[in-house]
Amino acid sequence: MKHEELEHHCQIEALITAISGRWKLLIIYWLAQGSCRFNQLQRNLGRITHRTLTRQLTELQEAGFVLRKDFKSIPPHVEYSLTELGQSLIPLLREMHDWAAQNADKLPPPSGLPK
Repeated sequence: MKHEELEHHCQIEALITAISGRWKLLIIYWLAQGSCRFNQLQRNLGRITHRTLTRQLTELQEAGFVLRKDFKSIPPHVEYSLTELGQSLIPLLREMHDWAAQNADKLPPPSGLPK
């Protein structure tokens, strides 16, 4: 493998590592619709647990894709939104959606759903 190809591969690996996991792209998808509070995001995602959502949001924050805004109020009010870096993933998600729609008959059903 050429040095340029190896460097390109490593960049792709870094992206895949940052957004991998069952929920991260779906979280980004919902946040692309606009800012969300934690409970709304959890409702939108359906089967995700509180702990998993917390962990995935923290990892997305650490990667620079998600911003957590604490309004420092009582009761607590926290909203999540995409950063500029997170917003830059939206065209990639659209391309993935289009590809999935074109190839839906060739893809296995999402886990947990009947075939």
